[in-house]
Amino acid sequence: MELKKLVIQEAAKIDEVMRQDIDGLASIFDPLLIDILNYGLFSGGKRLRPFLTTSAGRFSGCQDEGLYHLATSFEYLHAATLIHDDVIDKAAERRGSASVVERFGLAEAILAGDFLHAHSMQLVSRFGGPKALAIFCQATAAMVDGEYRQLRNAENLDQSEIDYFTVVKGKTALLIGAACEIGGLYGGGDEDICSGLRNFGIHLGCGFQIIDDLLDYRGDSEKTGKATGNDLAEGKMTLPVIYALQRANEQDRHTLLSILADPQERGQSLAQVSDLIERHQGFSEARKKAEEMIDQAMAALPALENQGSLNERAVLEQLCTYVLNRDK
Repeated sequence: MELKKLVIQEAAKIDEVMRQDIDGLASIFDPLLIDILNYGLFSGGKRLRPFLTTSAGRFSGCQDEGLYHLATSFEYLHAATLIHDDVIDKAAERRGSASVVERFGLAEAILAGDFLHAHSMQLVSRFGGPKALAIFCQATAAMVDGEYRQLRNAENLDQSEIDYFTVVKGKTALLIGAACEIGGLYGGGDEDICSGLRNFGIHLGCGFQIIDDLLDYRGDSEKTGKATGNDLAEGKMTLPVIYALQRANEQDRHTLLSILADPQERGQSLAQVSDLIERHQGFSEARKKAEEMIDQAMAALPALENQGSLNERAVLEQLCTYVLNRDK
């Protein structure tokens, strides 16, 4: 099946399972919480993490419908982090609509995020068991650590590639790796299969983030749904910037660092910074690194020969190609 159709089909199935779950919670929990959950969960999103869980499960031989309930835990956790991110950033919008904190209030948003985190852990425990829960919690802890490392690096304009990937793995890639590993575990995969799926997810997550970095400078805002230059305005040291600084001559490096250090200049200098990054191969080198990560992701997939695994391998390889070439 064409990847786009399959993703839409799987997203619809995930949404159906989540709606049934939230409907079941409505008889137990406060109506306002249920309103916030419905608003926060069904206002868009790629459903990438649960898609990877179900695909990894089928790759390992699973045909159990419980796989979808397990997969929703990753969307619940992802939604919780987005809600809390908007609280931290005081963001008024998310995906073109009012953020949860803007629409419902500070306390309400924090509590809803807390609930989704707790509920996601409950589902992993119920459907995946203790080992899956341990993997899930380790990835969640790494995500928080990644946020702390990003805060620590906020004033550091001399970051290395290692600094960058330490944050990216913590904030993004390790959870994607966990989504794949737990899907494989639920499907009955052995240690080698689960390890391969985990490494696939980690490298895919790194590649995904690098493409995000590139789109923030060179994307079409009508397609991405986000204004270009957000990372620059916030002073984020993304990979194209890091590579450009490593390759720039003294004058251009000084100019770039001066802009990055000044919040007002950052908000007005997208074209100039983009030109400097382009001049010193920041974009092309970041693209090469993304391609390298995607190659490593595909190489990590275990070599299983049954037809179901071969079908899912084809799906996961198509997803890798999509991640590398996406424009939104």
